[in-house]
Amino acid sequence: MKSALCSTLLAIACLGIATYTLADEPRRPECIAPASPGGGFDLTCKLAQTALLDSKKISRPMRVTYMPGGIGAVAYNAVVAQRASEGGTITAFSSGSLLNLAQGKFGRFDENAVKWLAAVGSSYGAIAVRADSEFKTLDDLIAAMKKDPSKVVIGSGGTVGSQDWMQTALIARAAGIDPRKLRYVAMEGGGELATSLLGGHIHVASTDISDSVPHIESGGIRILAILSDERLPGDSVADIPTAKEQGYDVSWPVVRGFYMGPDVSDEDYAWWKNTFDEILASEDYATLREQRELFPFSMTGEELDTYVKKRVADYKQLAAEFGLTQ
Repeated sequence: MKSALCSTLLAIACLGIATYTLADEPRRPECIAPASPGGGFDLTCKLAQTALLDSKKISRPMRVTYMPGGIGAVAYNAVVAQRASEGGTITAFSSGSLLNLAQGKFGRFDENAVKWLAAVGSSYGAIAVRADSEFKTLDDLIAAMKKDPSKVVIGSGGTVGSQDWMQTALIARAAGIDPRKLRYVAMEGGGELATSLLGGHIHVASTDISDSVPHIESGGIRILAILSDERLPGDSVADIPTAKEQGYDVSWPVVRGFYMGPDVSDEDYAWWKNTFDEILASEDYATLREQRELFPFSMTGEELDTYVKKRVADYKQLAAEFGLTQ
């Protein structure tokens, strides 16, 4: 009798524990992609969406919402000023976001205004052209820009000073070209950038290799150079040369991750941090990340916060070199 009673009490206790665990799951999980559909922020949110559901950390799909504007500025300001305490909402960021923060492009809020949650992978900058472009190599492009920079229309995800602008500016500087003479057209994220390139509205796209893989595989675009130290693994990208091997000492890694509002409770933040810690350590996640042509870069919590602050400081120095800040 006593044994049966103990078993019953144990079962009730376990049920209580299970109920508590489920209660910790966000009721309406949401990932904000601070751009139009189809770019790197979209990819980052959907990677987390799949990983969370596949690992059964959430019982319903996480909603992905799009909040374009100011290359992340609109979303950043909305999260800090209007959605500061939402424990179920995470927002995607990239190295480009940190570069914009370094230049004060997010308005009155700086890198200390949010809770940095997790970095989930990395990619690299890339210089892309349409498959039928006259530019067959990076040298071809450099020669055209030296001859008459006004005749080469370069699309970038953002205005002067953005991450995509910085990529081509660094290459131009390495080639002895004044970056201020280049002809840029600002786009709102990688999806719009790819559409403009494929439609022939621009000649060159300063982009991200992860965003580009679907278009490489479909035959729509070619990559003249990847901005990594060495060639990257993967069937779609292994044969693409780096800028460095073509004589231009430029590398631009792109970290991708998430932040949360400044007033999110410690309990909600801990749930997300612990969840990402477990997911990022799994082999299943490594497979998901590789399928999206992202490379390992895992960091959460205080470690990520320290990394972000250091990168923003580095970007401030780089921006000053190009005369982008006072």
